[in-house]
Amino acid sequence: MENLWVLLSLIAAFSLATSDALTKRALLLHNEYLIAWLRLLLSLPVLLASLLFIPVPQLDRDFYISFLTALPLEIIAIILYIKALKISPLSLTLPFLSLTPIFLIIVPYIILGEKVSFVGAMGVLLIAAGGYTLNLKEFKKGILEPFAAIKREKGSIFMIIVALIYSFTSSLGKRAIEHSSPIFFGATYITLLVIVLTPIALYKGRGELRVIFRNGAIKSTILPGMLQSVMIISHMIAMSLTEVAYMISVKRLSLLIGVFYGYLFFKESGIRERMIGTILMLIGFVLIVLYH
Repeated sequence: MENLWVLLSLIAAFSLATSDALTKRALLLHNEYLIAWLRLLLSLPVLLASLLFIPVPQLDRDFYISFLTALPLEIIAIILYIKALKISPLSLTLPFLSLTPIFLIIVPYIILGEKVSFVGAMGVLLIAAGGYTLNLKEFKKGILEPFAAIKREKGSIFMIIVALIYSFTSSLGKRAIEHSSPIFFGATYITLLVIVLTPIALYKGRGELRVIFRNGAIKSTILPGMLQSVMIISHMIAMSLTEVAYMISVKRLSLLIGVFYGYLFFKESGIRERMIGTILMLIGFVLIVLYH
């Protein structure tokens, strides 16, 4: 099936958006480090169980280099992401996550030698532009308001760094997959990520640890954790089937689903204002699928 990666990328997008929507209320009530850690921790049962159904691949030097280079970068990205959301408004930070697909036009070429076609690059840029527009909450202040706020909002700088780091971790992950297997890499990578994050999360959330089994934090992250495991498996397999820039760009359609969830479940306004971003992302998606 030639475009199986499209279906898997859409599954990853849907799973991520749904997990994020379910996690949103938990983040309002509980420590953000604990919730981020618990969501990953509770994805492990499905991921580790999946290892029982695949052969253990023969690992080489390239796998270990890619794996061990991506892991600390992932930790830094998670910490900066949480800090950005905490110290700066969402409308001035989240738009910069849309820079990742743009970075992915260049970074995979450096690390993997992957090239995207001209039309494919146009599709990637349209999805990035649409994602940026979707996250603008106040159009009256101007479409470049997040860039204008960089000097006064440290969170904006953090999120730009996060977007750049994700372009490297995605490319390094693809390289690790090429030298192992999608499910093996996904399960082992997230397991080690959880282990490294554990002391950080327990320290940052130490004030909530005594009541963590009674205050609903664990219960609120069970389903998000399961959806996270679905996202990780579909993400890794899709990544192995196509260029990194295309896969991540299609996965960014999770932003569209997130906007729908925000309107449906959280009564968020501005759905009409986001129509431009929706159209741009859908056009970009069609270009990538049909003409990449």
